[in-house]
Amino acid sequence: MKFLFDLFPVILFFIAYKFSDIYTATLVVIAATFFQVIYSKLIHKRVDKLLIFNAVLISILGGTTLWLHDANFIKWKPSILYWLLSGALLFFHFFKKKNLIKNLMGQQIQLNEKTWNQINMTSAVFFASLGMLNLYVAFNFSESTWVNFKLFGITGLIICYAILIGVLASRANHK
Repeated sequence: MKFLFDLFPVILFFIAYKFSDIYTATLVVIAATFFQVIYSKLIHKRVDKLLIFNAVLISILGGTTLWLHDANFIKWKPSILYWLLSGALLFFHFFKKKNLIKNLMGQQIQLNEKTWNQINMTSAVFFASLGMLNLYVAFNFSESTWVNFKLFGITGLIICYAILIGVLASRANHK
């Protein structure tokens, strides 16, 4: 259910783009993201740090897209988000000696430290690669292709990656 909640602004962005244009879609995704923040605060009494960061990022890059009437800014948003996530995973791993993936999921899954570190490092590489792939599609294909990729391609890759991590975690638990 949380996955659908997280995907809500992207789905609305896609729909708004299909019925209008990139600028209307950008306005819709900004509004939907702020709705997510308000909903989380009212219903769950807390807002995830990643959601707050995403709201700030979408406001800055989306706002700049609308202000300058230049869609290139909104195209950078997923890449910046994924690169910062990758950077955070690496920073905490190497400098703080903390595994962010383990901190997020450690109560649901019991794994040895080596497996947690492998998941953390592969996640950092995955998100860095996803950021590069987003820019490749954004600036080498049509805007419409990028919008489709943003919803279906990126979401599909994240789902496949999550399944792969689940399989690897399951194998590690059975050893």
